[in-house]
Amino acid sequence: MAMLFCRSAALLLKSTRTAPVALSAARKYTTGGSTYDYIVVEKRGEKQNVGFIQLNRPKALNALCDGLMLEVGKALDAFEADKDIGAIVITGSDKAFAAGADIKEMQNRTFQECYGGNFLAHWNRVSVSKKPVIAAVNGFALGGGCELAMMCDIIYAGEKAQFGQPEILLGTIPGAGGTQRLTRAVGKSLAMEMVLTGDRINAQEAKQSGLVSKVCPVDQLVPEAIKCGEKIAANSKLISAMAKESVNAAYELTLAEGNRLEKRLFHSTFATEDRKEGMTAFVEKRKADFQDK
Repeated sequence: MAMLFCRSAALLLKSTRTAPVALSAARKYTTGGSTYDYIVVEKRGEKQNVGFIQLNRPKALNALCDGLMLEVGKALDAFEADKDIGAIVITGSDKAFAAGADIKEMQNRTFQECYGGNFLAHWNRVSVSKKPVIAAVNGFALGGGCELAMMCDIIYAGEKAQFGQPEILLGTIPGAGGTQRLTRAVGKSLAMEMVLTGDRINAQEAKQSGLVSKVCPVDQLVPEAIKCGEKIAANSKLISAMAKESVNAAYELTLAEGNRLEKRLFHSTFATEDRKEGMTAFVEKRKADFQDK
């Protein structure tokens, strides 16, 4: 379960002056008629083809309250429906991607409420997006913040990022994929150590363990993530969705079943205009003009 390990993080912040956040959490943002209180939603990239979601609860270290996660889902729905968007970037602030879930919201919940209401079920919205999602992680990605990052398809980390699942220190366990995705990403031993001790790993350790694919200077993290998004968005959105489905299936299927699915999806690309355009452009030595068909 995404847990806010905020007490120690808050103490760290008290000891250092932080740069003022460029956009106030109280300000409302609109995209396509939707209003947001907890996130900033924009289009980025030279062709405005990268969806951008910034978690914006700076005073709470971007703690993942229910309202914030519902807004993230709403923004993802809007970007999924937008034919111009080919990839999505989710980020936080320089100090915290997200320090966890909002403990005050869940402190007094009962088992009956959690089980009967399927608590945190809607948090998985990020993981079922058909369009590729890139997490740009600066600062703390603890508990739910780490789980949110792992729901994304690609994780870029700033060089001062920290990842952890400290729920054990609060008398509970991860509940939004922490025990499952972390184990698949870094292996049983490291995942078990992180979950059982609450210890964190830094960006370099996360890179070495396979949790993240790239480590960047703090001020270059978001531009690099946007650049990656632009590269993805330049390809056929239809084929990108197939490629994403095939890679994700590797976590769920046996090797034989996975290879069978890959072959079927590969064969399916031959029913698309973009496959024909891509191969024709290659033979004619020109840039492909994909139409997402």
